[in-house]
Amino acid sequence: MNQKAAALPRLLERYRNEVVPELMREFGYKNPMQAPKMDKVVINMGVKEGQEDIKILDQVAIELSRISGQKPLVTRAKKSISAFKLRQGSPIGLKVTLRRRRMYEFLDRLFNVAMPRIRDFRGFLDRSFDQRGNFSIGLTEQTIFPEVEYDKIKKTQGMDITFVTTAKNKQEGKKLLELLGFPFRK
Repeated sequence: MNQKAAALPRLLERYRNEVVPELMREFGYKNPMQAPKMDKVVINMGVKEGQEDIKILDQVAIELSRISGQKPLVTRAKKSISAFKLRQGSPIGLKVTLRRRRMYEFLDRLFNVAMPRIRDFRGFLDRSFDQRGNFSIGLTEQTIFPEVEYDKIKKTQGMDITFVTTAKNKQEGKKLLELLGFPFRK
């Protein structure tokens, strides 16, 4: 299917039509290009059992590719650490970097489908912002995503998700994520 022929993701339309005017009004931008935007989303899974059993790593890679819509990259140990029984070059995790259309489709599914399925969920605290307006969260299991088939799971696996923005500070980054629909705890 041609990328340009496909409809814009819902969240991207919302960003252009609602979020940018609101950010311009709140922060006093004169040009819409000054408004912060989402740059990329990085999903990272540390799979320590990957070095002993490659089948677990393969299964988790399949699940991550279903969740993100993109094939994950296998991360390998940079150096050997004997205390952790870790050898240089052994597979220890998976990561995916989402940009543009796939990023907005993933964010839409994450905010509106997956996060409401988290048990006893009241929102995330806003403590995980860095100085540049980027935000990181950790999820304890991949079963909150409807793409993962519960019967085929060999191991429950957590993941870290980092939202990289073009914001200049924490306030701009938080306001951008709030307007996109990220559930912060009140």
